[in-house]
Amino acid sequence: MDTPRREGPRDRIEHGDADGGLGPVIRVGVLGAAGRMGRLICKAVADDPELVLVAGINPSRAGEPLGRLIDHPEVDVRISDELDTLLQSETEVAVDFTTPAAVMENVRWAIEHAMHIVVGTTGIGPAELAEIERLLEAEGNESNVVVAPNFAIGAVLLQRFAAAAARFFPAAEIIELHHEGKVDAPSGTSLATADRMAKARSEAWEGPASETVEGVRGGDVQGIRIHSVRLPGLVAHQEVVFGGVGQTLTLRHDSLQRVSFVPGVILAIKAVTTRRGLTVGLEPLLGLDQVPES
Repeated sequence: MDTPRREGPRDRIEHGDADGGLGPVIRVGVLGAAGRMGRLICKAVADDPELVLVAGINPSRAGEPLGRLIDHPEVDVRISDELDTLLQSETEVAVDFTTPAAVMENVRWAIEHAMHIVVGTTGIGPAELAEIERLLEAEGNESNVVVAPNFAIGAVLLQRFAAAAARFFPAAEIIELHHEGKVDAPSGTSLATADRMAKARSEAWEGPASETVEGVRGGDVQGIRIHSVRLPGLVAHQEVVFGGVGQTLTLRHDSLQRVSFVPGVILAIKAVTTRRGLTVGLEPLLGLDQVPES
């Protein structure tokens, strides 16, 4: 028998005193709760008075107390290996920091059960975004989805600056650097940056493709070369180098700690319940979609 749909944000609990107190809080469940980002998000949710952590999904750590992992012993939640736990805990917003292989199945499940979801997992490309829009429409737009290739606000600004610069410097290459555990290359952020730059350029440009060592020139994305570095000690970094007549311009963003992604995720959790349909990137949440890029 199918699991009944949920009504989502209309079922928010009230938290506070008789005079209103803190008002409604959002019930949050985290997929990939025991991972490096998952633990940070769980802790941030538990720290925020406007949110309540009600579920954590992580098959390899099922049964463990989640509160102990995030230094919040008062959080009475045990990690589960079943998505149905999100329904049983009356989760309103699911947050996905799992793997590229698992993320779309989780998104499909959330939409089918009328549950809002914030997606921080990489591997969501144009085809997947189109599928999400189709699924939302097919299910009557009963839930909302936020997908962002990068939740660091500085990385979002770098993409805007790069698009503006590409109008004047069509010759450019991207170097993205991440920790050795990142499974996809190039990064979703670098692909999104290259796409925006290609659309903004006044003219196409492609550098020399000849190589004495195969692959040394990086991957070609619409005439923009992307070079991926994976090393211990790195977190998430991106550099865009533009070349012009007698000059170069370099834009760079560095996430020195994973905590740099947390404010953007919390912003998305609080916004997704009221942003109808699919939202891609943090820019609409920050109001930057109303600001011209140049």
